[in-house]
Amino acid sequence: MKTKDSNRKWMWWFLGVVLAMQLYFVRELLAVFALFVLGFGAIAFALGALYMLHQGWAVAVESLASSQHPAVLSVKRGVNSMEALGRRSALATIGAAEDVAKRAVRAGSATAR
Repeated sequence: MKTKDSNRKWMWWFLGVVLAMQLYFVRELLAVFALFVLGFGAIAFALGALYMLHQGWAVAVESLASSQHPAVLSVKRGVNSMEALGRRSALATIGAAEDVAKRAVRAGSATAR
């Protein structure tokens, strides 16, 4: 009778340990799941904030572009004149480069004769 009680005691200890390990494993899984939820929530919040900043910026630029305020019109004229100046200087640079290339070709063909 004594050995039967001893075996039963070890059986209960074993079942208790198995149950405790299962509870610990479930607790670990829930903790990891909570961490993943927090991580993905932070990523979603950051993406949402960036999207809202982008949309706000787009609305601000659109309203600024359609503004008829004298300061905005002055800035627009300045930007347009700088753009035209840049185009003219770029075309002049390209034209000068073409002239240099043509002279080099002519000089090369003259020395080859």
